This record gives sequence, structure tokens and C-alpha cells, in this order.
Amino acid sequence: MTKSTTKIPIASIIFEEEIYPRKGIDHRRFGIFAENIRDGFKFEPIEVEPHPDKPGKYRLLDGVHRWSAYKTVGMMDLEAIIKDLKGSDPLLYAAKKAIGPKQLTEDEARDTARRVYNKNTSLSSADIGKAIGRSRQTVDSYIADLRAATQMGLDIKMFRMNRLGIPQDRMAKRLGVKQVLIHNHLLKMPVLANSINTDLSRGFTVSQVAEKHNWTEPMVWSLALEDKEDLERFKELGWGLRTWDKWEWHDCDKRFGDDWPGRIPAQLIAHILYYFSKQNNLIFDPMAGGGVTPDTCLALSRRCWAFDMQDQPETRPEIEPHTWTHSTTNPLAWPVSSKEKPDLIICDPPYFDKKAADYDKKSISGLPKKEYLEFLEAFFALLKQDAKKTTRLAFINADWRDFQNKPAAEESGKGAILIDDYLRILNKTGWRHTHIIQAPMSAQRFSAVVVSAMQKKRILGVTSRYVIILKQ
Repeated sequence: MTKSTTKIPIASIIFEEEIYPRKGIDHRRFGIFAENIRDGFKFEPIEVEPHPDKPGKYRLLDGVHRWSAYKTVGMMDLEAIIKDLKGSDPLLYAAKKAIGPKQLTEDEARDTARRVYNKNTSLSSADIGKAIGRSRQTVDSYIADLRAATQMGLDIKMFRMNRLGIPQDRMAKRLGVKQVLIHNHLLKMPVLANSINTDLSRGFTVSQVAEKHNWTEPMVWSLALEDKEDLERFKELGWGLRTWDKWEWHDCDKRFGDDWPGRIPAQLIAHILYYFSKQNNLIFDPMAGGGVTPDTCLALSRRCWAFDMQDQPETRPEIEPHTWTHSTTNPLAWPVSSKEKPDLIICDPPYFDKKAADYDKKSISGLPKKEYLEFLEAFFALLKQDAKKTTRLAFINADWRDFQNKPAAEESGKGAILIDDYLRILNKTGWRHTHIIQAPMSAQRFSAVVVSAMQKKRILGVTSRYVIILKQ
């Protein structure tokens, strides 16, 4: 840690209780300090760090009573050591400084230990103990309940990621823990499921069990449907199996996936999995969004590696962060290094232009038509390169026509992207389609008023959507 000593304005120093380890300022103590200053006594410099959110300001780390005394006697500037903590916890540093002339009380030590642990659960009891002047065993007693709650959250994340077949090294990196910890906890995973299975055996519903144990419904379904065949799973989930090449639903199953722009029905993903994969196959979802695919894979006992540009480590640890960027100087790259290749790739990219305002600014949805198709061409080529000979690709997309406020007869088709355009670049990159399945979007998204206005203006809307199944 670097430091410098200089005079700084007292008015530039900010006292923040959240990084102060004591219960409050001892007014008697800083009153004595003020008298000492008037008598000409010189104190050690206080310690501050540059405020992370307020340029030109400093956050007080050590010397609250000295700082208060200097203000009381009317001093405008004071001598300070400016610290660079290089990412270290300022509360932990302040606590370490506070154990000098006046030890932290038991309440102060306990409160500081809990506050520090809540901010950084990777800190060891020994690290916290050194800072607050307490033994490791004492710190263990301070934070035992917090650690138990945090570990349960971590265990559930491990359980979820393990069920989806994510390797231990990637789990460790994603969760910010050592791989040996992952290994040790995975050995205890069967115990974690015992209470869930017990409640299910007593007749509680999946939703009741999920709410009681703070699990997601897809995770509970993964246990409730253990050892069942796919047809039984469809029946238990209440999904009627479509036998023909038209898959239509009026709404998304809200049990699976988050509320997300362009969210697709879990039933659609389930049908792709049923017809084009088997249990324990590896499914690859490169643009996972709100997590419909991994959730459905949990219910249908498929492994799933999912990636998305929007990182949601607390709610979606199984969706690893990855941004697909492509340029002449920065070509597309596979997100992981692994010898294992997927059995099925499910690609549901952000549709061209549609909902572009709802996606991240880096989303391909907002690209011009030419760049959008060029990206997909490079993307399909990469998928082929990193797939097995037997890998199937399920590409989900819809016709795009700019039909807004334009009679059908006046559409030129110049700016449209139709299913033919996707098939052209898929075939160009070495993929050959075997099935084109209709999976129309619900017309219920249009209100009666909108439909009436469209009819009067002879506007032909779009509900078409297709699942294109391809192989090399």
C-alpha cells in the first residue's frame, strides 16, 4: 500500500459510519484532545483514502477523535496520510487501526466482524481476527449464522451448476472459490437434496417445496422428476406433446426463465430437447438471456452450458458471462476451452431491430441489417467449427418485415430479413437443414384496438417464427 503525508482541508474529509468500527464517537475523548491541541500538543497524522464516489474528497480511516478535535478548535487544515488500500476493505483496515490505544469493545468487535463478512464472504476468520484483535475461534462464533446462510446459498448454486454439468474448474471461477472447496461440497450434495425429497414424498407440491426451501421451481422439478422418462416428465409438467411440425402456445410457462425481452416458451425448448436430444446430453446455449434453456434442461435432465453478455451471478450463476464480438481485428472466439463438444446447440439470438431498445447497447439487435447478417454468418461458422459431426443446431428466429403503418401491398421487402436469408447463410457456413418447424408467436400480444386499426389500413402483421433444425 502506498502513502503520502500532506496538509489537506478539514472540509474535504468525510466521516462515514459504515466504515467506522466503533459504536459512536466518544465526545469526552475528543474534548480532551481539543484541550491538548490548544495547549500545543501535536498528534500523529490522521489517515484517509480518496473517496471512491466523490472526487476531491477523502474518506476518514483512522483518527475520528483527532479530526473532531481539530474541527472543534477551528483549524482549517490538518496533516494527513493518504492511503491507497488497493481494493482492501476500508472497514477492516479501520478496525485494525482501532485496536491500538483503545481496544474495540466486545459489541464493536462482533459488529465489525459481521459487517466485514457480509461485504466479503471469502475472508477467513483468521484475517478478520487479526484486524479486530480477536482469535479465529472468537470470530467463528461471531459469524457462524451468517456463514451458514451464505454457505447454503453457495451450496444451492453449486447444486444447480453441477446438475447442469458445468465442470468444477469453471464453477470455482464463477463462484470465486477454490476448486477444492467445490470438490468437497459436491460430495455433500446428496444430503442437500434429502429435505427436498422428504417434503415431496409427503405430498407437498413443487411450488410449495420451492417456496419453503428458497429454491427455484426448475431445481425442485429436477429432483421431483428424477429417473422418469421424457414423456412422463411432459405429463407431470402439464405440457401436451405436439406430434406435428407446428408448435403453438398462447403464453410462456412462467415457472421457467426470467421476465426477459423476447422471452420464448419453455414448452418450445422442451420440444426441441425431446425430439433432438436425449437425457444427459450436453446442450449449448450461446445467448441464454433469461435462462429458459437451462431451466428447461434441469426439468428434462439435460446438461447445459449457457452464456450471455449480461452477467447475473447471484440469480443466474449457471449462465456464464460472455460477449460475442466480431470484427476483422477481433474475430469471434469460443467461450470455454474444453474437449467436450455439445450434442445440441440451441440458438435464439436477439431478433433484428425488434426490441432493440430493451437489450444492451452491445446487442446485435441494434446492428444494421448487413452487419447483423454478417455477424450471424461468422457465428454459424464458429458453431460448426466447435461442434461434433453429430451435433444438431436448433436456430430460432422469425421473419422481420417493417409492416408498421404500411399497407401490405406497399411493402418493398428491401429492408426485410426473412427465413430465406437465414437459410442462405446457414447453408453457406456448412449447416444443412433437416426440419423447418412452425412455432408462431401468439397473436394475443396485439390488442383488439390495434388489430382493428391494422385491418382498416390493410396492414399484414407478423406472428411467424420458426425452429430450423440443422446438421453438418
